[in-house]
Amino acid sequence: MPVYTVHAPVATGADLAATDKFVFVRDGFHFWAAALSMIWLIWNRLWLALIGWVVLTVAIDVGMTVLGATRGAILFVDLLLAILMGFEAASLQRWTLSRRNWRQLDIVVADDAESAERRFFDRWTAKQRGLTNDQWAVDRGGPPPTRNIPGQPFSKPPPLPQGGIIGLFPEPGGSR
Repeated sequence: MPVYTVHAPVATGADLAATDKFVFVRDGFHFWAAALSMIWLIWNRLWLALIGWVVLTVAIDVGMTVLGATRGAILFVDLLLAILMGFEAASLQRWTLSRRNWRQLDIVVADDAESAERRFFDRWTAKQRGLTNDQWAVDRGGPPPTRNIPGQPFSKPPPLPQGGIIGLFPEPGGSR
């Protein structure tokens, strides 16, 4: 299953109003980054990575030509660089986002981008409701909170059973 990292711009903050700006970056091999590296970098607006890619490719090609490498060897090295670009494309996207002051909010494992968004927003909105004291996010199954108010019977926790232990666990120090 693919792994996605979720990024949000720091300037707008990570609240419900900024959710349309969140970016999901899939980790793993990117075929189009390997097949059409320069076009993929331009499409994703990775300008510094594009400049680095062009400089690296030209320098390696010129260096191998000066050293007298055959066209087949140069093509093989260019193919290896393309495969490397396919594997490192997501890292270049994350690096560019961090350079632009985006922060990583979460990591999500899902089948596709839509499932990743759904999983992230389900978990993230539940966390946001808990932070703002939303009554729908309160656990209704637990006992009410207790306070130490003298003379009030509800302020004391319920007593333990007679044996002190509930369930199949033996008493501490008892025979086995």
